Amino acid sequence: MNMPESHSEQLRDNTGVTKATILNRVIAKSIDFLIIAALFEIVPRAGYFAGLGYILIGDGLFEGRSVGKKLIGLKVVLSKGGGKCAFKESIIRNFPFVIGYIIFGVLKSIPLIGWLFSFIVLIIILGLESLIMLGNEKGLRLGDEIAGTMVVEDAADIPGININQGSGTGGQDSVGQKLGTGN
Repeated sequence: MNMPESHSEQLRDNTGVTKATILNRVIAKSIDFLIIAALFEIVPRAGYFAGLGYILIGDGLFEGRSVGKKLIGLKVVLSKGGGKCAFKESIIRNFPFVIGYIIFGVLKSIPLIGWLFSFIVLIIILGLESLIMLGNEKGLRLGDEIAGTMVVEDAADIPGININQGSGTGGQDSVGQKLGTGN
């Protein structure tokens, strides 16, 4: 029985890119949500719209990386061709989160119990997106399916990782993991 040599090989698809782990995606999205929450709280009215704008175009920044993805070393690419995610794909792939954010803003304005309802709606949307991502063979969430994108590891952005191409390392990266070909 032919077993993969490393965890990163298990995550490689047939295009040779390494799909992002769910943990890294959750951490990156959590960083993005912290930025949105800070905008929402620091600048009350304008912050809501700034957060909405960040949700929409965040993955189109920095050549397919939101701030959270850039810090964690992930990027969004097109499923077909591997091109970078532009603002158009970012808007499409984040539309489910935008719906939740708008509902959150509307329900939060209800006195006393609005925050509870808005929190429940956000949990439901995040839960559905997570379940779809967990159940998808390629690790795609609903927004990825609609926009034709996927999240991959970007070793060039991770400090301490240096991919040596043709430098006599025998197909290994600087941490000694063999680079697979998708087999």
